[in-house]
Amino acid sequence: MKKIVSIFLMLAVLMWTFAMASCSGRKTSDERGSDNTGNDQNEQTNDTHEDAKDTTTIRIGGLKGPTSIGLVKVMEDNANKTSVNSYEFTIAGSADELTPKLMQGQLDMAAVPANLASVLYNNTNGAIQMIAINTLGVLYIVEKGETINAMADLKGKTIYATGKGSTPEYTLRYILAENGIDPDKDVTIEWKSEPTEVVALLALADSGIAMMPQPYVTIAQNTISTLRIAVDLTKEWENLDNGSRLLTGVMVIREAFAKEHPSLVASFLQEYQASAQYVNDNVEEAALLVEKFDIVKAAIAKKAIPHCNITLIMGAEMKAIMQGYLQVLLDEKPAAIGGTLPSDTFYYVQ
Repeated sequence: MKKIVSIFLMLAVLMWTFAMASCSGRKTSDERGSDNTGNDQNEQTNDTHEDAKDTTTIRIGGLKGPTSIGLVKVMEDNANKTSVNSYEFTIAGSADELTPKLMQGQLDMAAVPANLASVLYNNTNGAIQMIAINTLGVLYIVEKGETINAMADLKGKTIYATGKGSTPEYTLRYILAENGIDPDKDVTIEWKSEPTEVVALLALADSGIAMMPQPYVTIAQNTISTLRIAVDLTKEWENLDNGSRLLTGVMVIREAFAKEHPSLVASFLQEYQASAQYVNDNVEEAALLVEKFDIVKAAIAKKAIPHCNITLIMGAEMKAIMQGYLQVLLDEKPAAIGGTLPSDTFYYVQ
């Protein structure tokens, strides 16, 4: 009997020892990450990084014009599900359609006129920031005739134009004045509500002069074969050596979105920069995308893109250029930028 009990005791000890060894082995396997060969922990870390990736869809608004053209490669990649981020795009006919959605949180970013970005910042107590310049100057003096070859030649002439009360007017008045031409006395500026009105007037006349933006210059030239670009106002602005550049459009973002999703903003800007470069380097292909996304017809885009000054300028360079531009507008008409220069927090610089 004693022998039987002893045998049971020995078996019990052996089973307990085996069980403890097995538990010890499993624990070592689970804790391999604590040594230099921790594949399990590496896999777990990778899973954590994947889980932490921000997959929020970025809602972006743009206008039917040059300020949206630089986005078309991002839009195409997004449609093909090959973009880094997920996007939802809204293309509108005017900034008035986009700004309420931006301020109400229905859009996260928007491509808007440069001066409007400052107005939005000032009117929302800094809730809207600027993240990039996307379009330099797109304004031109065009003529049906051969009399205008420099700003000085505009003295005494009538100029048809659109954009009264906005940056086209302030730009024209500023450049005229800097060239010794009083915009109120030395020229007659006839303001029209739409570029199509200007085109109609020029089409019916034997001669005429107008200030127009791209791509409407190209559209007008398709209608009026004798219409030519007489003066590039972007070059005229830069010739003044005022420490700034003529701007048309910028990309703005809701401050709350920028704070919450910095990684998305960074990757978007990389995609956006590549897209702008693609448009400038592949005009014909980009023009097809411009039509695909209902910005403007491909035939027009193909001719207009080389004159649209599409770019993407970020960071400190963006800030310096925008500050110089806004200062010129402030001196011309403070209301054009919301009454005052925006503070440094207006500029989103990563």
